[in-house]
Amino acid sequence: MFRKIFPPAILAGICIAIAGTVYLRVGGLGGAVLFGFGLMTVVYYGLKLYTGTAGFIRARGDWGMLGVVLLGNIVGCWLTAMAVRYALPDCIEPATNILQGRLAKGPFACFLLAIGCGFIMTTAVNFARQGKMLPLLFGVPLFIMCGFAHSIADAFYFLAAPTDVLWQPMVLAVYVCEVLGNFVGCNLYRWVMVGLIP
Repeated sequence: MFRKIFPPAILAGICIAIAGTVYLRVGGLGGAVLFGFGLMTVVYYGLKLYTGTAGFIRARGDWGMLGVVLLGNIVGCWLTAMAVRYALPDCIEPATNILQGRLAKGPFACFLLAIGCGFIMTTAVNFARQGKMLPLLFGVPLFIMCGFAHSIADAFYFLAAPTDVLWQPMVLAVYVCEVLGNFVGCNLYRWVMVGLIP
């Protein structure tokens, strides 16, 4: 399983980190729209992204797979962040601002913000699985402009920030809450609808 899942998970992390790079350089609505190319690439190539996988967990063995996906995504983000910090140092300051903004909100607020992102991403991926890509173009700018937290995008932003800022104890707590919040959001529709079915 590891050999089959880990490489496409790394590549998915790289795709999201590239999308994050354009957001750091452009910002605003334009950057949010261009970010959508990252998710469209992940879906088109069938890569393994945490927020595109977490809402489709069905069996006990899927939990290990989801962990491998998350790890691979983070590795892909780290590789890209190291390249960006070296070749595009102008990205470091906006990445640091995003990290500092998350820390200012705190773990619970980031958990809540991540739920919204997870819900949007799973909805967009469900559409894409039916060959409808347009929701991806709307979904990505939607979660960004709402200020929702995407755990893989934030892995890139956090890792692109200076080391002294990254290694604050609260960063891990915030990130774990984002991962959990994304998972809740990715499964929100399924949990609610199952609960409503008699």
